[in-house]
Amino acid sequence: MNNKKNILIFLLLTCFVGISFGQPAVSLQTITDKQHPRILLLKGEEGLIAQSIADNPIWKKMHETILKECDSILILPPVERIQIGRRLLDKSREGLRRVFYLSYAWRLTNQEKYFKRCEKELLAISAFSDWNPSHFLDVAEMTMAVSIGYDWLFPKLSDESRKIIREAIVSKGLNPSLDSKYNSWVNAVNNWNQVCNAGMTYGALAVAEDYPELSKNMISRAIESITLPMGEYKPDGAYPEGFGYWGYGTSFNVMFLSALEKVFSSDFGLNKTPGFLQTAGFYENMTAVSTLCFNWGDSGPRGDLSPAMFWLAQRNNDPTLLWIEKRYLQKEDYSSFTKDRLFPAIMIWGKDIPLDKISEPGYKVWKGQGANPVCMMRTSWTAPNAIYLGFKAGSASVNHGHMDIGSFVMEADGSRWASDFGMQDYESLESKGIQVFGRTQEAQRWSIFRLINKSHNTLTINDQLQQVKGYAKIDQSSDKPDFMYAISDLSSVYENQLTEAKRGVAIVDQKFVVIRDEVVAPNKPTTIRWTMMTSATPVLGKNSITLSKEGHTLVLQVNTPSKVTMQTCPTEPTTTYDAPNPGKTLVGFEITLEPNQKQTIQVLLVPGSTGKQNMKFGKPLAKW
Repeated sequence: MNNKKNILIFLLLTCFVGISFGQPAVSLQTITDKQHPRILLLKGEEGLIAQSIADNPIWKKMHETILKECDSILILPPVERIQIGRRLLDKSREGLRRVFYLSYAWRLTNQEKYFKRCEKELLAISAFSDWNPSHFLDVAEMTMAVSIGYDWLFPKLSDESRKIIREAIVSKGLNPSLDSKYNSWVNAVNNWNQVCNAGMTYGALAVAEDYPELSKNMISRAIESITLPMGEYKPDGAYPEGFGYWGYGTSFNVMFLSALEKVFSSDFGLNKTPGFLQTAGFYENMTAVSTLCFNWGDSGPRGDLSPAMFWLAQRNNDPTLLWIEKRYLQKEDYSSFTKDRLFPAIMIWGKDIPLDKISEPGYKVWKGQGANPVCMMRTSWTAPNAIYLGFKAGSASVNHGHMDIGSFVMEADGSRWASDFGMQDYESLESKGIQVFGRTQEAQRWSIFRLINKSHNTLTINDQLQQVKGYAKIDQSSDKPDFMYAISDLSSVYENQLTEAKRGVAIVDQKFVVIRDEVVAPNKPTTIRWTMMTSATPVLGKNSITLSKEGHTLVLQVNTPSKVTMQTCPTEPTTTYDAPNPGKTLVGFEITLEPNQKQTIQVLLVPGSTGKQNMKFGKPLAKW
């Protein structure tokens, strides 16, 4: 009776949300022919990992790091259902981390202590009243956690434990995804779709014998639905939600694809989605020389080892995509990797990659179009004093977007000189009544300091906000070593503020950076503020600012025929909800234009290591 009810709900729901199954049919027998464990790592495949551990000291070190972390989990009480605001997500993530680690440890060592502790965690989570379906990411990650544990521990679990865990997967995971109150993510084009479809698919694979039609329908829905966010990687692999959410959405997308491939020996054509496999290049190039990332949008500044990159490198047959990951693997201490709840997957996806074949990429400029176009360039992948320049076009209307169109980050001499604030913790805002996720021009989101153009390395016109509906692509770029550059027409982002606005950024002769704006004022006096956020100490000069940091200097040199007023601005909050920004300063200048005036505003960023301050550059954008 329950199965019939689930099928009826599912059929009604698919009519409501407009899903049409155009992908090859999912074979239930193909799933059930593979006995448990069938998710990610089939029975007997532990030996392949064990061989990698025996053959390579890096894999051995990663394996031992996981076991050590499991030993620290053994003494902890199980995860409790403690909700923070509208989210249970931190508990779902910790549940996934513990179950994935412990079940891996049991399968690789067969030690009873890991089995018992994992079973205890699974039963505790299964006893929760619910997994918080009103914020469905919480359900998705919890379902993935419990499904991995159920599947991997299945041969040793008692019938009673199996029943409890299986029923929790269905009643607290899969069934809520059929409720229209909770499943708007089915039609989303962002990370929610990727994470939720992955979680539901893991649940469906785990319980396929007992809920065959529900399982089949769940997987069919996911294969069709996930094409929406995968389409967002078109055409080049740039991920619209930025570095941090790439790590979330793409990693779960890879978890989904990897599980499908393991069971069905097919990706149902999904890997052919234009841009998806190329997104490894986007992620690799978003990491600068310092290993800080280009953290535009809702992203933090630091990355760490990404298991998904090993899957992508394998699918692209390109070990150079792991150049940044290789740097992380050279660390003495691997304990930071254990913060990643998906870390054990690296033992599955990376075991066949010859780490000694990982060489530096053969290019130094990467450009991607799409909803948030970006261009990243560097003078070297290895030199510690290399220049790195990241440039962003795009739109503030994209999920997790900021008003940062035309913004950039810049490094030289081992220091980051032009920075981005990145995200502010959502709960710190939502707990004070701030609506974080609106996308209209009037949305309360744009009252948050870190999110608006006034705090980014771009232009502010007459103290106004950028236009949310505006969009800018990378119109032109070059990877020539003596003049790497990108140009973007920002005019639509400044509609009714400037008649025309174009920005070009470049690394010249591998020595210094140019930021060149060519603007036309509207039919009224116009004040333009040029800003750059930095953690360096500024000293103002005439048409210049000298920045000092970590024993190095950089000169910000303004070249324009008009009078400029050099300035620094504090970044401390003026509201009760904005986050503090200690050690950060906005540097720049203001310039006032007459009605209809055409103006070039050029800034050179000259590292102290060049030995010169007054560098010359005068090429108009039309001649770049």
